[in-house]
Amino acid sequence: MSDLLLPSLPGLAWSVLKTPEWSTSAQRSVSGKELRLPNWSYPIWHFALTYEVLRADAVNTELQTLMGFFCARQGSFDTFLFNDPTDNAVTAQPLGTGDGATKSFQLVRQMAGFVEPVKELNGAPQLFVNGVATSAFSLGTGGVVTFNTAPANGAALTWSGNFYFRVHFEKDLAEFENFLYQLWALKKLEIASVK
Repeated sequence: MSDLLLPSLPGLAWSVLKTPEWSTSAQRSVSGKELRLPNWSYPIWHFALTYEVLRADAVNTELQTLMGFFCARQGSFDTFLFNDPTDNAVTAQPLGTGDGATKSFQLVRQMAGFVEPVKELNGAPQLFVNGVATSAFSLGTGGVVTFNTAPANGAALTWSGNFYFRVHFEKDLAEFENFLYQLWALKKLEIASVK
């Protein structure tokens, strides 16, 4: 598991596809009634990136950077971090409510009522108890924060900060195209989040 970040390169083009994938089990009885059960509590996110231009000259090594990163991960074998420029931060995100006993809370993000855990942080989070910033906490693995003292009963807990997606390449091959002298393209680079 690598904590390296997918390189941010100027040749990344529009459009970028972002697709949530769910898994549902469905069973239909003889009467025709159907039972559906979700298999996952949150989705796997798929991203499809297009690099229209990757320069490969004496000064610009964008091709070598991306190709080397792909090869160092051994294709789909190793995981890494991805900074989604459209979905990488929260501000005053509700985290939970204190009960006077619980000290550990999972960082989360919310999208129109859907709540998903945040496990990979970009920098230290800011935590607030009833709107007041606190530094009396420790950060554990997987985005779990532990307060030094359990927040009081009814205390509103929020956080602000930046995060990454932990992902892997979906395929073991990447098709780089040399379309002009020292200019390359990668029409589709697919990555998927890891739970």
